[in-house]
Amino acid sequence: MSTLTVVRHAQARPFQQDSDRLSELGEAQARALAEYWSRNGVEFDEVWCGSLARHCRTAALAIEKAATISPDWNEYDSEGILRGYPPPSSFPDNRAFQKTFETAMEKWMEGLANGAEPFAAFRERVLRGLRRIQEGPSNRRVVLFTSGGPIGILVQTALGAPERSFLDVNWRVRNCSITEFVFSRDRLSLDCFNAIPHLCEALRSFR
Repeated sequence: MSTLTVVRHAQARPFQQDSDRLSELGEAQARALAEYWSRNGVEFDEVWCGSLARHCRTAALAIEKAATISPDWNEYDSEGILRGYPPPSSFPDNRAFQKTFETAMEKWMEGLANGAEPFAAFRERVLRGLRRIQEGPSNRRVVLFTSGGPIGILVQTALGAPERSFLDVNWRVRNCSITEFVFSRDRLSLDCFNAIPHLCEALRSFR
């Protein structure tokens, strides 16, 4: 059996401020992860990373080993999903925006978000990325840097849960958190979800 450690990217800037770049807090989160792994002697045989800037920057700060970049691990198309809704900057606070975002995501899963990558296509490309990792040699320690959406798909798949549960997981994934699986070519099992032992209280965030 091999292990797959999945890291959600560190905190990115707000939607209206180039959300594919890490914030100052995000940079500190990724460095804290690097220090945690160094202190505990954690090493990996293989590194995978989505192609978004926030994925690549988190990986570069957290680990020195070169990563295999794959867009299979990119987040769902939030801009496409939110097309036709008021811009995030128009909401009075994050809570108000979150309610609208949740409604938009529900419609997207039902196939009602015109112009966005369909949910079925998103799920299939994440599972394609997983298959590529599973097809490698056995007894490897793999780390993957990605976003909350792909993590939700992996957890839902490992648990054999209804597809709708992907959303429930997605909303709970913290910035720069660690989710761990064990896997073989035909098996994926969840060991740990959303762990943040490397982040002090001041460095913790969801968005």
